[in-house]
Amino acid sequence: MLPRWELSFYLFASLGFHFYSFYEVYKVSREHEEELDQEFDLDTDTLFGGLKKDPTDFEWSFWMEWGKQRLVWLLLGHMGVSQVANLLTRKHKPWILTAYGMWACWCVLETQGTTMVLIHTTISFCVAQFRSLFLSWLCSLFLLSTLRLQDVEEVMRGWYQTENEYYLLQFTLTVRCLYYTSFSLEFCWQQPPAERTFCSFPWMVAYVFYYPVFHNGPILSFPEFIAQMQQQEQGSPKAGLPTLARGLGRLLSCWWLAELMVHLMYMHAIYSSTSLLRAVSCWTLGGLALAQVLFFYVKYLVLFGVPALLMRLDGLTPPPLPRCVSTMFSFTGMWR
Repeated sequence: MLPRWELSFYLFASLGFHFYSFYEVYKVSREHEEELDQEFDLDTDTLFGGLKKDPTDFEWSFWMEWGKQRLVWLLLGHMGVSQVANLLTRKHKPWILTAYGMWACWCVLETQGTTMVLIHTTISFCVAQFRSLFLSWLCSLFLLSTLRLQDVEEVMRGWYQTENEYYLLQFTLTVRCLYYTSFSLEFCWQQPPAERTFCSFPWMVAYVFYYPVFHNGPILSFPEFIAQMQQQEQGSPKAGLPTLARGLGRLLSCWWLAELMVHLMYMHAIYSSTSLLRAVSCWTLGGLALAQVLFFYVKYLVLFGVPALLMRLDGLTPPPLPRCVSTMFSFTGMWR
């Protein structure tokens, strides 16, 4: 264990490096604001006193737009349905949540998108009956690869009026692939004499259509989902209020910090401008790299934090949220 004075020194040195690097990025953002605005069409809002906002991080802009439109209301609906089911009919709660998840899927992806999810799920379940790991992996890779076929893309684009609706379907089918793959592998590992009753198509549908993690994650494996869903002892609704309050406070703080970063530092726009990258100092380049990875971290605290909070209210234990990248010596933990 290092002496306290040495740990304090490293802490202040690290904070100083962070803040000075961010200041350099902020300074470049202010100096080249008009140039970046002309090239990338910066957004203007009243959240931070009229400061312009860098909209060029597609993932953040995409999910914030969808959140404001429909997803936040559907997730709140899931929370309400879950708590009512917990009070009235806890035994049938998984099937009530499954029905709600299918309805919510239909609300945003419409009939064609919901049918695609069901078709992929059914095909994966049928292939899993052969109990071959090779065939299960091959099936999942094949279904995933069909999303990149030009003819399939054109058909799916024709189902919707906007590109964002098509991209939501693409993201959803990609994440769902991880879920039905998890079920298929678990099914293959179970030997017929010891096969458990929950390795069935209804439970697979319940797992695939669990709505808090439906569009983006985080990933909860099939055995963990089933084991936790089948637990009879769950907290009362009153016990969930402190969890809800703490979770909402943490989420709002992370969202505010992410928004502050894209209002003060146009890191994604600068990163996309080759001429500007050649002109800035080494400190600014280091600050850009640091701001990129820290924004990535804060972004996923929000994107994974929302479903993780809903999972806790459902009595499930979500995967741990990402660790701060500034405390890591390897990016393995970040990608995991």
